[in-house]
Amino acid sequence: MSSTPKKNREGQNLRPFYQNHTPAEMKEALRRMHLVRKFEETAEDSYVRGLTHGTMHLSIGQEASAVGTTMSLRKTDYITSTHRGHGHCIGKGAEVKYMFAEFFGKEEGYCRGRGGSMHIADPESGNLGANGIVGGGLPIAVGAAMAIKQQKRDDVAVCFFGDGASNEGAFHESLNMAAIWKLPVIFVCENNGYGMSVSTQRSMSVANVADRAPAYNMPGVIVDGNNMADVVEAMMLATARARGGEGPTLIECKTYRTRGHSRSDRNKYRSKEEIEEWKLRDPIPQFVNELIAHGIIDATEADAIEKSVDAEIKLGFDFAVAGTNPTPDTLTRDVYARELV
Repeated sequence: MSSTPKKNREGQNLRPFYQNHTPAEMKEALRRMHLVRKFEETAEDSYVRGLTHGTMHLSIGQEASAVGTTMSLRKTDYITSTHRGHGHCIGKGAEVKYMFAEFFGKEEGYCRGRGGSMHIADPESGNLGANGIVGGGLPIAVGAAMAIKQQKRDDVAVCFFGDGASNEGAFHESLNMAAIWKLPVIFVCENNGYGMSVSTQRSMSVANVADRAPAYNMPGVIVDGNNMADVVEAMMLATARARGGEGPTLIECKTYRTRGHSRSDRNKYRSKEEIEEWKLRDPIPQFVNELIAHGIIDATEADAIEKSVDAEIKLGFDFAVAGTNPTPDTLTRDVYARELV
């Protein structure tokens, strides 16, 4: 890579995000953001129509956080996810047809239809799994980072969690252990302002989750979680630190979910004005406008990317609908128990 900084049309140095990523990589990031949004919209519609069952937790409005965090990760890097983890899964390279199949309880799903919305895992792409336990991914990520260090690899483990999980004991234990052993783990808090229906203003004694980082002797970084460049640049620094043996970082992405906590959430604790205000900060059109402003794409290409995603979503949905239903004789398959002697 040339050491000469790239400049914009006005002759100013471009920020690191645009310096260190190719146009193809940025277009792929936009494609994945659309893929996350449209996957969740289609999944939500499937529930409403009675095609799938149970509950689900949508991350509509948080796409920049998920895709920006995973954009520069290697296949050999690990992630642990949350009950609101569809974006992380797609960001790490999952195929939506297998995700849809998982939602529909089909054998072709990533977990053969056993995991559903909250427990999708894809070890082949480094996704160690979403987790229905609040804060459940934190100690798993620390364990994965310990394995990386023991094997003398320069990979990293990225742990996603929400603001509510930062009040769990697992959060404090995990950050403490990671700091003591200087593990290559990056803690990413997607702070959407609410742990179910309780705002962070009522549930935390500090203004920001990242304010807790100095207690564990690690950097605490706050970014606009709806701004792709902000998220990516924070991750660039954190991954360089982790790969270099300097230990963990806590990144707090300030973002917002425009849907309720889950399918049963009636949203009575938030005003319509608050939701509409955040919709004006939608990360997808923000990113499109930035790419156009930098001359990376034009409006026609942006529209073509979105339409290609529409086609991919339709193919994935149709693949799941036509998938294989499990049979009763497979009920105990992949269920393990140890015989006590």
